[in-house]
Amino acid sequence: MNEDLSYVLPYRGRPGDANEEELDRYLRWLSRRVQLIVVDGSDPKGVRAHRERWASIALHLVPDADLSCRNGKVRGVLTGLRRARHEHVIIADDDVRYDDDALLRMQQLLRDADLVRPQNVFDPLPWHARWDTARMLLNRALGNDHPGTLGVRRSFLAFIGGYDGDVLFENLELVRTVLAAGGRVVDAPGMYVRRRPPTAARFLEQRPRQAYDDLAQPARLAFFLLLGPALGAVARRRPRGLLAVAVTSILVAQVGRIRHGGARVFDRISPFLAPVWIVERACLVWLAVFRRFSRRGCTYAGGVILRAATPPRVLRRRLRGRLAG
Repeated sequence: MNEDLSYVLPYRGRPGDANEEELDRYLRWLSRRVQLIVVDGSDPKGVRAHRERWASIALHLVPDADLSCRNGKVRGVLTGLRRARHEHVIIADDDVRYDDDALLRMQQLLRDADLVRPQNVFDPLPWHARWDTARMLLNRALGNDHPGTLGVRRSFLAFIGGYDGDVLFENLELVRTVLAAGGRVVDAPGMYVRRRPPTAARFLEQRPRQAYDDLAQPARLAFFLLLGPALGAVARRRPRGLLAVAVTSILVAQVGRIRHGGARVFDRISPFLAPVWIVERACLVWLAVFRRFSRRGCTYAGGVILRAATPPRVLRRRLRGRLAG
């Protein structure tokens, strides 16, 4: 066992989930290497079944009742952090799969950072995972991708009082909170952590939610809001111009593929789906804006969340008051 690493898995089982057997094998492997904490937000029947399954290999908990969060994942993370024995903590979604090298690399990076952001890679790679990989590659080319796992220093998060649990884009909220408090965030785009893809039905269900996340990034949101009408104008006046746009997006995705040694883990086909993903996002951001300003919010895990994330300036002001007090 790694005596310096805790692993927090906020979990919410879905009826008939066929992946629990595979997750069970992963958790048993993981429990021999880290302090494993599973915070279970499933229904009572699911919690009982999971406790029988995992109580012997993990600290199996339900979310703390005193934590009020619209985003159940944040509630699970904050509950788990309270029980973590170690300073270095990995937070991961239930589809993330670390190996020994990634665990060791995360521990090394957390020695000099308050938060570490690695890079996820889908494996296996059905058609919809290639589609989402195109998004990852564009993000890598133009900035940073947002994975389903982060490494954090427990004492730093305890010092700043955790992070807001009433937002949709919880990983961005956590990164922004650490930065606003003066913490050190280390991006590790060359540290690859495997992630199992969702089902095709789940992937399609996630499309509007991921577009809603763009409400937290005004420049990105403005770009996609303008892109849809621009593409429509190009299609009417100079249809061949669409080919130039498509080729450009493919080349940008290819840059993301080869950066930081990514060509050894990212496939060669996914960059060609970049134009498809761009059209998807250019359409769905309009739905996101409508739902935000009509105050319908975004459906998430059986509830509705209105805010995507907190602006950095608001977090800095909030944290100044909190830490000063």
